[in-house]
Amino acid sequence: MMAKTWRRAGAWGRTVVSRMRGAGRDTGAGFVEYAGLMIIIAGIFTLIDQIGLDGMISGAIRTAVTSVTGGG
Repeated sequence: MMAKTWRRAGAWGRTVVSRMRGAGRDTGAGFVEYAGLMIIIAGIFTLIDQIGLDGMISGAIRTAVTSVTGGG
């Protein structure tokens, strides 16, 4: 019984080491990075909305587009 437990522990240890050093070590990292990026972007949009910069930004974009296109 004890030998079986040691074999399982050894197999588990090899699995952990191979996942830390092997090709699958970054599995799931893309999702975490994507989620973090979405949280940051949502925070920026919330900050822009709370400060009231949304009107200023859209006005600046409208002015820039008007000056480029020559609209009046």
